[in-house]
Amino acid sequence: MKLLGRKAELPLDERLAALGEAADLAEGRLGGAAVDRARAVVARAGVRRSLSVEHTAVALAGATGSGKSSLFNALAGDDIAEVGVTRPTTAHAQAALWQPGRAESTGARASGAGPLLDWLGVPLRHMVAGGGGVAGWGSVAGGGSVAGGGSVAGGGSTAKRAGLVLLDLPDHDSIELSHRLEVDRLVGVVDLLVWVLDPQKYADAAVHERYLRPLARHRDVMVVVLNKIDRLPRRSASRCLDDLRGLLAADGLRDVPVLGVSARTGEGVAELRAELDRRVSRRRAWASRLAADAATAASALADATTAGNGSADGRPAGGGAPEVPVNRPRTRELVRALEQAAAVPTVVQAVAKAHRHRAVAATGWPVTRWMRRLRPDPLRRLRLSGAGDGRTSLPAASAVQVAAMDVAVRDVGTAAAAGVPEPWATSVRHAARSRTTELADALDRVVATTSVGVSRTPRWWRAAGALQWLLVAAMAVGALWLGVLFVLDYLMLPRPPTPTVGRAPWPTVLLAGGAVAGVLVASLCRVAAWLGGRRRARRAARVLRAAIEKVGNELVVAPTTAELTRYGRFAERVALAGS
Repeated sequence: MKLLGRKAELPLDERLAALGEAADLAEGRLGGAAVDRARAVVARAGVRRSLSVEHTAVALAGATGSGKSSLFNALAGDDIAEVGVTRPTTAHAQAALWQPGRAESTGARASGAGPLLDWLGVPLRHMVAGGGGVAGWGSVAGGGSVAGGGSVAGGGSTAKRAGLVLLDLPDHDSIELSHRLEVDRLVGVVDLLVWVLDPQKYADAAVHERYLRPLARHRDVMVVVLNKIDRLPRRSASRCLDDLRGLLAADGLRDVPVLGVSARTGEGVAELRAELDRRVSRRRAWASRLAADAATAASALADATTAGNGSADGRPAGGGAPEVPVNRPRTRELVRALEQAAAVPTVVQAVAKAHRHRAVAATGWPVTRWMRRLRPDPLRRLRLSGAGDGRTSLPAASAVQVAAMDVAVRDVGTAAAAGVPEPWATSVRHAARSRTTELADALDRVVATTSVGVSRTPRWWRAAGALQWLLVAAMAVGALWLGVLFVLDYLMLPRPPTPTVGRAPWPTVLLAGGAVAGVLVASLCRVAAWLGGRRRARRAARVLRAAIEKVGNELVVAPTTAELTRYGRFAERVALAGS
């Protein structure tokens, strides 16, 4: 799964929504800087869209002595900004606003730009009128207009330029920290960036590494100007421009327009005005800037996800999130470990013994059956009756069983995290262990409440019991008959004729036959009880295994799967935000 990839262009709202969701999903999983940056982009987008979208904030940024302020004056058509040669003279950003030519229409447009400039934090404002007059706002906070005099030539047609808010920024390499912080702040929020470089320092690593390279995704809202080309022979100027284009390509800014200008002579200024007019007239620079910010923030989330995983192109190590969330062999090993920890083998043996115990008590020879009732029922002794009160008398899991269970839980998390990059893999492993403290109670409770089928009495038990009592009755009849005959002989009274079976008299047949038949029936019932106990033990093992597996799924597999699903959703949202 790719975290970032080029897809069809999505609407800005969808990309911002995807970025916000990705940041929420990454909360507590990735570094706070990347998450905070993504949320800041979403918040900034909401503010920027609520301000005037008819105005485009264009910033002139450059180093000390690059001629940035001179170019600002050339574009504005008047000496608005103070120009210095070697020391920084622009302490605060100032703005020039292009408005329609008629003075009476400037108020409405100015009021639209006022909140935007307030948000940008630019107090110095100058209004450039299309007809050549200028209403100077001076140093006005809050967008209030101040009627002012002055005559400024707007420089060419301003029909397309209406709505342009041109900012002259302090020097990014100023010796004053406040100047550099101001540049960093405004570079991060303006709609369009114009980097003003000069032939002597256009290859300076400071501007390339600190600004241009990190803004590689902002190529659509960037223009690069090589100023002071009047100081170079034409061939040298052409070589410098080609070299600058090569440096920008290395920074990831291959398609950025590169213009050679001279603020002093006016060479190339018209081309720069035309480029700005084209960008401003579209009224989409603000959206392109926000889209680039979203893509950069998404890239930062992707980098935070793939850092240290040997994947520089946004692909997680191991090929992405696995299609099968949890490894099945590891899950089976987990269930086996949980069965041992829950004493399922002991319960299964108790089920077989309880079945045999109850069968003998129900079908054994009635003469000796009462002795069986003196023995405790194996299941009742363990408090396993099927209905259960949530607790058993099973022995606690041994240290070896607990260790095996912990290893099985860790193996589930490790196997699930195999296809997930760090630090998400750590979250997946943690999710697998997040509810292990609940396992012991849950296992005991599920064993206590799971019906193992021993409460059902087989029908043949009743039939065998009835037969045994019939045989006992035959023995009693035979014994009573023999007793009567003995009394008659003792009293020397005549005996009635005694029927026989062959040579054996019926009373003897009833007494001896009932006893032998009773023992034989009891023996056969014991064999049947043993076989039935085996069947019930197997059935109980299946039922308990299913119950134990449900506990494992709920407390181990489900949290792991949820974390994998969260990562998959995060990767999808990042890909959408960065498309």
